[in-house]
Amino acid sequence: MPLTAKLLVLAIAAQVLLTIAILAMMGRERVPRVMSGEVDVKDIAVDRSAYPLRARLLSNSFDNQFQLPVLFYVAVLVTLWAGAMGWVEVVLAWLFVALRYVHAAIHVTSNRVFRRFSAYVAGLAVLTLLWLWLVGRVLFV
Repeated sequence: MPLTAKLLVLAIAAQVLLTIAILAMMGRERVPRVMSGEVDVKDIAVDRSAYPLRARLLSNSFDNQFQLPVLFYVAVLVTLWAGAMGWVEVVLAWLFVALRYVHAAIHVTSNRVFRRFSAYVAGLAVLTLLWLWLVGRVLFV
């Protein structure tokens, strides 16, 4: 397997690791609160608002890992399938993942909405470039 393919697989793994890490942090916030009775199960059966702010932030960040990253996973898998992996794809993939880490860090700490939105838009721009580059490479090269 070429180095570029390995680096793309590692980018996927890094994104998956972020998702799992947020899930673990969310579990550490939520489970003890339910087990201690601080949060009643009936209050969270449909709505998360009964959880404290940190638990809600982690939950929202976790949910967000199934939005843009899904398009990232598809792009990288199509890249690998098509054999269209080069250094441009690697750089764009890792830049996207880095921006997802920035976005998640903002989301679960200060949650400064304009900073978080900036990180989100930057990630979207990189993902858009990755898709445009991929489509161009597959169709025209």
